[in-house]
Amino acid sequence: MAGGRRRKLLLSKIYSFRCGKASLQEDPRIGGLGFSRVVYCNEPESFESSIRNYGTNYVRTTKYTFATFFPKSLFEQFRRVANFFFLIVGILAFTPLAPYTAVSAIIPLVIVVGLSMIKEGIEDWRRMMQDIEVNSRKVKVHKHNGVFGYTEWKNLRVGDIVKVEKDEFFPADLLLLSSSYEDAICYVETMNLDGETNLKLKQGLEATSGYCTDLSFRDFEASVKCEDPNAHLYSFVGSMEFEANQYSLSPRQLLLRGSKLRNTDYIYGAVLFTGHDTKVMQNATDPPSKRSKIEKKMDRIIYLLFSMVFSMSLVGSICFGIWTKNDLENGRMKRWYLRPDRSTIFFDPKRAPAAAIYHFLTGLMLFNYFIPISLYVSIEIVKILQSTFINLDIQMYYEEADKPARARTSNLNEELGQVDTILSDKTGTLTCNEMEFIKCSIAGTAYGRNVTEVERAMGRRNGLPLANDKLNGRDHIYSSPGTEPQRIKGFNFYDERIVSGNWVKEPHADVIQNFFRLLALCHMVIPEVEHRTGKVSYEAESPDEAAFVVAARELGFEFYKRTQKSISLYELDPVSKMKVERVYQLLNVLEFNTSRKRMSVVVRDEEGKILLLCKGSDSVMFERLSNDNNDLEKNTRDHVHEYADAGLRTLVLAYRELDEEEYCKFNKKFNEAKNSVSADRDALIAEAAEMIENKLTLLGATAVEDKLQNGVPDCILKLAQAGIKIWVLTGDKMETAINIGFACSLLRQGMKQIIISLETPDIQALEKLHDKAAIAKASKERVNQQIKEGMKLLEKSSGASEEFALIIDGKSLRKIT
Repeated sequence: MAGGRRRKLLLSKIYSFRCGKASLQEDPRIGGLGFSRVVYCNEPESFESSIRNYGTNYVRTTKYTFATFFPKSLFEQFRRVANFFFLIVGILAFTPLAPYTAVSAIIPLVIVVGLSMIKEGIEDWRRMMQDIEVNSRKVKVHKHNGVFGYTEWKNLRVGDIVKVEKDEFFPADLLLLSSSYEDAICYVETMNLDGETNLKLKQGLEATSGYCTDLSFRDFEASVKCEDPNAHLYSFVGSMEFEANQYSLSPRQLLLRGSKLRNTDYIYGAVLFTGHDTKVMQNATDPPSKRSKIEKKMDRIIYLLFSMVFSMSLVGSICFGIWTKNDLENGRMKRWYLRPDRSTIFFDPKRAPAAAIYHFLTGLMLFNYFIPISLYVSIEIVKILQSTFINLDIQMYYEEADKPARARTSNLNEELGQVDTILSDKTGTLTCNEMEFIKCSIAGTAYGRNVTEVERAMGRRNGLPLANDKLNGRDHIYSSPGTEPQRIKGFNFYDERIVSGNWVKEPHADVIQNFFRLLALCHMVIPEVEHRTGKVSYEAESPDEAAFVVAARELGFEFYKRTQKSISLYELDPVSKMKVERVYQLLNVLEFNTSRKRMSVVVRDEEGKILLLCKGSDSVMFERLSNDNNDLEKNTRDHVHEYADAGLRTLVLAYRELDEEEYCKFNKKFNEAKNSVSADRDALIAEAAEMIENKLTLLGATAVEDKLQNGVPDCILKLAQAGIKIWVLTGDKMETAINIGFACSLLRQGMKQIIISLETPDIQALEKLHDKAAIAKASKERVNQQIKEGMKLLEKSSGASEEFALIIDGKSLRKIT
């Protein structure tokens, strides 16, 4: 608690808390019940915090506890049919019906079940050790009077102020307050949450960005009202009351447990959600009872064997009952050697039905050896040995991360050899997710001599040599005259008309200047300057943006400094041909998202002009252009399609000059939308952006390449030869996807293609009319027709040697599902 003080709890506060919670829960918001969670930052011991009974930060991911291990693991073992059967037989062994001692029936069952339980216990004990290791991690937390000390994760409370340093994991869901950067930004790696390797950019509020030392938190006080715990990783709505002002909070200020701080020396954050209230734990499920296909198949075999044993015992007992009933003749036993005078219920001609039933039960016990109980033990031992071999496999060791293979459970080892279908993403899976600037179109002119992997694959497929293949970035590395060749990450561009400042001689030098200036300004990249060498490196949330900034730097527009209010460049002046420093005032940032498909910044240059700089997908950018130059638009469209066919990712660049009155109207509406605390906040921001993101002047388009990972074509070819079906999901256009398929050997020469697509002239004509009913009907008919044609093609195939590829676009897939 800041300054050792305690808040006084007023009755009016209790009433307002209760009423506020009830009313807010009725308001449907993003991800949950409303805004019933109130956090007092830096005061976790206050009375208001204690009455809310928020959970601790201790987490448990084990399947069992000490109390539940025995009953739950027993239940898991007797889910196996054979174990249940031998349990019944073992119980019957204690009756006089048993033809053998009970010990001989129980001991094998105890050994089998015991070994399996021990294996389950060891694997869950390993999970518990991992939980203990995580809960015992240390983090710096504010104690009092600006003093931070280490405490274990499990001891954190809601409201604590923590200091997380570089390459450390966040111990809970935190509200970012400040960082080692002056504008309170930080980079976060969320690979453990969503598998994304790109670093995410987070930024704290400007109001708290000045709290960047330990002592500054001595008297820090703030209260946060936010949404209830929920499983939505990418949504967060709340507000913070700080120094008598209220600020809206968004996912940009939320640091999730399980993610890691990267490329930032330290951050300060307030704990909002702890333990099982955190978003990552809200998404977690209890460890499932995993049963492999072989184990389920064994159960079916046991059913078959049990049916055989049951049939044998039933037939034998029926025959035994008939013979026993007919054994008496004139009161005398036909089979006198069986000594009927000494017979019991198990052999009594006068009680033949009961004797037959007892004979049936005895038969089940006699024939139970027909069912191999040791088979389970053998399989368990094999699974343990397999998991050991996987852990020791040197070929599965990942040297870059110094990580060996790690089999966390041995229940599903055999599933690895039974894969029949692979579902894969393209970016970051088949490709490296390391973008390289390779081509561009400026003022209707295409620049860039290098050749992509897809273009080389197309050339090999068509038997045509590529004239510029020798200039490919793998063989040609651009360097300044008199210097040693050095590969530049993110830059694989060469064109003698552009490099070395030659662009100033081009007919449209002013457009080229605006083009690369836009690349250097329209982004969320953070520069890092090496103090000894003065070399600038860039930290970006997206590899595309890093490639753009590097390309702008290499071609004369070096971005070197960024604050929350300005962006500074070293620009190549076309007149003096010298680099000059220019500072642009950063007015607004309209961020990229999947619905907008574009990003914009509003800047004021040194001459006082207000410029809107925009880059985005061709599908949204071309419709926002002015109609001043249709020839330029046509040429750029053609180049974008060529780049897409070559497997490149394209963006269209445009700008617009704003007058003061128009900007003031936009800025007022934009700030109101940004400061709103509601579920429709994004919609309000998008509505404000629509005011100025129109009547744009086209500059050109960029094209970046995402290289295939080493060995991808050979790997896919071998998987296909093994008969495994491979599905690849990509957001590229169909022509681009097909070309990339050939480049990575997913599609091969001689393979017949079955294409299901709704990008046809008749469907597109209906879409222009906006007749939803007609579009839905025509789309369904078109998809059904294409499926029938594909089925006919399969029926006509000559045999299993023919290969087929199914290519389907997103619109068609939605109709099929």
